[in-house]
Amino acid sequence: MTANPYLSGNFAPVADEVTARDLRVTGTIPRELSGRLLRIGPNPVVPPDPANYHWFTGNGMVHGVWLRDGRAEWYRNRFVRDDDVAAARGLAPTPGPRHGMGSGVANTNVISHAGRTFAIVEAGGLPVELSNELETVAYSNFEGTLPGSFTAHPKRDPDTGELHAVVYYWAWDYLQYVVVANDGRVRKTVNVPVPGKPMVHDCAITERYVVLFDLPCTFDVDVAMAGAFPYVWNPDYGARVGLLPREGDAFQVRWFEVPLCYVFHPMNAYETADGQVVLDVCRHPKMFASDRLGPNEGRPTLDRWVLDPPSGKVSTDCLDDRGNEFPRHDERRIGKPIRYGYTAGLADRLGVGPIYKHDLVDRTSELRLEGNGRAYLEPVFVPRTPESDEDDGWLLAYVYDAATNGGEVQILHAQDFTGSPVATIHLPQRVPFGFHGNWVPDAN
Repeated sequence: MTANPYLSGNFAPVADEVTARDLRVTGTIPRELSGRLLRIGPNPVVPPDPANYHWFTGNGMVHGVWLRDGRAEWYRNRFVRDDDVAAARGLAPTPGPRHGMGSGVANTNVISHAGRTFAIVEAGGLPVELSNELETVAYSNFEGTLPGSFTAHPKRDPDTGELHAVVYYWAWDYLQYVVVANDGRVRKTVNVPVPGKPMVHDCAITERYVVLFDLPCTFDVDVAMAGAFPYVWNPDYGARVGLLPREGDAFQVRWFEVPLCYVFHPMNAYETADGQVVLDVCRHPKMFASDRLGPNEGRPTLDRWVLDPPSGKVSTDCLDDRGNEFPRHDERRIGKPIRYGYTAGLADRLGVGPIYKHDLVDRTSELRLEGNGRAYLEPVFVPRTPESDEDDGWLLAYVYDAATNGGEVQILHAQDFTGSPVATIHLPQRVPFGFHGNWVPDAN
């Protein structure tokens, strides 16, 4: 039994790359769902030292289920072939450019853009292109147009299709705003100076702005030199968010002081008719202050921050004080007002279990908790049709069952959140607790 909780239970890696076809299904898969439900997370290819293994640093492993014509055609899981994976498996190095130090791990998100699938990571790593069958193809710097590293969380503008990203790297004294056009090439970068070297996991966009997070989890060179995860809690740094005009320059950023905290993930942001910016976030009280192996520093709450540019003031409100993380919503409404959002419930040390549906207008929520050692991973919303109402669609989530040490994918109708699943897809192995994933339609 390891003393590192991020190497045990459903955090533990799986060793085998599996391909299973014609998966067993309970219920009926909606025929509208034609595409791949992809998910990625850390999965060390070689057993690490439990004393200093940090959950964020494991080699990437991507999992996927392909749905078509009411069937679950296949489940696959594959290592993202970084340099360490290639060496451990006796494979040739993955072609393509590199950025920064290390083996090129990509373990945090998996997206589709410009007809290609990418495993992505922040803080120095480049995107890694994957085939439709999840085999590693090559590292990518977007045809030579990406000047540095990338991010784990680009935001796709639903009106233009462009990706908006905020990028950081330990050697930079700035954050870099990057826009990737629909042809898969970077069309714009803006370097925004910051006073330290903050960890910036995510961003948000509105109609006119990109929202920057400059929060007190910063790079510590002494910790890095000691061989540990180098980002630590630094309360003297302060906490602020910035509004950068999407077509503006760095001198136009407007900064707003916020209470000390850390935010991995905003749910959404939008502008009101009177020019305020509403920002819903999963707010952690601190990060990497006492637990240096993973994100375990108290309960993250779902909070609303309202930024008022004329006065420079910020009002704060807790929408839900239970543990909330991995927020998702209907991505046709990124940067626009939303009514419904979904989160994974966290109890302790990422003790993932329930999922929530939040009505952000009525300030109510629904809880889905199956108990008996069953835990939902991040839910993903897929609209029933392109024209469907905001909650008229499907919630897809990987599920871990501790009793069987197995995995499945549940499909729920979002309007019947607590009802019986529309379909349950039974997987040949468990999918470890990881980070993020997305639905990639076949028409993409």
